[in-house]
Amino acid sequence: MRSTTTSTTRRNVTAGLVGGAILALAIPAMASAHVSVSPDELIAGDHGVLTFSFAHGCENSPTTSLKVTMPEGLASVAPTMDSDWTIDIEKGDDGLVSAVTYTALEPVPNELRGAVSMAVGLDEDAPDSLAFPVIQTCVEGSTEWTELAEEGEDPHSLDAPAPVVQVAAAADGHGEHDSADEAGDADTADSEAADETDSSNELGTALGAGGLVAGIVALVVSVLAYRRKA
Repeated sequence: MRSTTTSTTRRNVTAGLVGGAILALAIPAMASAHVSVSPDELIAGDHGVLTFSFAHGCENSPTTSLKVTMPEGLASVAPTMDSDWTIDIEKGDDGLVSAVTYTALEPVPNELRGAVSMAVGLDEDAPDSLAFPVIQTCVEGSTEWTELAEEGEDPHSLDAPAPVVQVAAAADGHGEHDSADEAGDADTADSEAADETDSSNELGTALGAGGLVAGIVALVVSVLAYRRKA
């Protein structure tokens, strides 16, 4: 009886280890299938270069293009030239870039990592997060990475999440910095003026001492000359 229980326990442990190993291998594979963006945080009113990357196609079919749609909150967009991709830019009525399509000159195999990039400028009042929906087109089929997590929902639980960039508030301290600079400049000017005053005083003292010495020497010479005449 004890032998049977031990055997059953071993089988359960083995099954658990195998299942855990399969899950551990599956999770990175699922995560790597997403289209990701780097960096995932920028500062409001600042500029940065965003890189969109992927490591798998649609159902393991090679990737032929990526279409990235721009969110509200961007002041400028400039796609990066790349010899591996052709670039098509769409603009809205306001003249700003609304979407960028990167088409691969050669389909990107599943075994290789593909990436495209663009420089962006953020508005001062950009929202707390910027979602960039991406349509990944492959030799066979396509995947729309457009899902957004609801409040309290884990983005990793989504099947096809859109790349998201968090926006941090700009540091507020420019005025204090400017005031400190002005105070520093005033202190420097006062210090220089004091140095000049000290230098003038020292020069005047030196000249006065020199005049006194010259007067004494002249007096001595006069006395000696008078005695010789006498």
